[in-house]
Parts: sequence; C-alpha cells; structure tokens
Amino acid sequence: MSDEPEVPALPEYAERVLEVAEMIPPGRVMTYGDVAEWLQEGGPRQVGRVMALYGGGAPWWRVVRSDGALLPGHELRALGHYRAEATPLRTASRQSGTHLPRLDMKQARWDGGGTAGSGGSAQAHTAHT
Repeated sequence: MSDEPEVPALPEYAERVLEVAEMIPPGRVMTYGDVAEWLQEGGPRQVGRVMALYGGGAPWWRVVRSDGALLPGHELRALGHYRAEATPLRTASRQSGTHLPRLDMKQARWDGGGTAGSGGSAQAHTAHT
C-alpha cells in the first residue's frame, strides 16, 4: 500500500474538452460554445467549468468568450500569449472604459476544419456564449 494520495482520474468530458483546446492552432481561438458544439455534448458553461478546473496545462487562452473579451483576472497573461502567437486583436474603444484590447473574433475564430495553419471562420458553429 502506498502512502501517496490517490489522484482522481480526469473526467472523460474534461479530457475531451482539453483535447479540443490542444487542437486549436496558435493565433486562433474557439468560444466555449464552439467547443461544446464541436464535441456535440454539454454547453458553454460546462466547457468553461472544465477550463477553470483543469485547463491550466492546456492552451486555455485559446478557449474564449464569444464577445472577444479577455478572461477576467487573467487578462495580462492571456494578452501576452495572444501577442506572442499573433492572434488578431482589436484596440479598445474609448467607450469600453478599459485600455485592454479584445480578440478580433471575425479573424481569430477557428472552426476546427482544415489544417491547423489554414484556420477558417466558425460560421458553421453557432455561438452559445
């Protein structure tokens, strides 16, 4: 018998969500709703929960809100990743009340099709977020 505590297994749904996050090419994003639709299971909230609990080792910055806003509390870390990966960003508007840019969802959104470098838009995916 081992003295080490037993690490609970990752739930199957969480494994699947994280696999999708790993598939998203650098410089591209999918919304929480896109990931759920891709999996044909769950919804944006379930995907968000998985990312919050288990996504630290995955490219969490590539799974985003549909409005392009940066993840609250992690804006600067995410922004560093977006800049390093040349993810399309939109400058903050004066009305936004913030200096932080948003993701340019029309250009950055990936539909999961084609090769990792070709991307595409997520027009086939309806945003649920």
